[in-house]
Amino acid sequence: MSPTLPQEPEQPRVLFSLEEEAALSIYRTSQLLLDLNEAFCREHGFTLSQYNVLRILRGAGEAGLGRNEIRERLVNRMPDVTRLLDRMEEAGLVRRERSLADRRYVPTVLTEQGLALVNEMDGPVVALQRSHLGHLSPGQLHSLIEIMALIRAQVAD
Repeated sequence: MSPTLPQEPEQPRVLFSLEEEAALSIYRTSQLLLDLNEAFCREHGFTLSQYNVLRILRGAGEAGLGRNEIRERLVNRMPDVTRLLDRMEEAGLVRRERSLADRRYVPTVLTEQGLALVNEMDGPVVALQRSHLGHLSPGQLHSLIEIMALIRAQVAD
């Protein structure tokens, strides 16, 4: 086994394959980045899920998206998107309006406050991601992105 993933003292079991070591390395790295991003969001008064919704809705534009469309685009799957949107609506970040053409469809759109918040966070988020990954070369970043895409494509099949 390579020295890049040391054995945890509370887990003396030996890894059986490079694939297992790689998977554990991905999981640990993912959790570390997730923890850091969640702490960053908490410092700014919102959750990582809320920020994800703000970015999704900014990309959707003035037409907005329905609850299920938002759920499908979330990075981290969550079962109760309705309650998340309820909290965001109470905070004045989004609004939902029933479609006149199809009363079953209720698109969610950003409010001016929500758009201002997500726009305001662009610079700090870029700086945060650079602090995490800026030590990698552009070539390494492209390779990492490509490798992660290959893994997702294989697992999704």
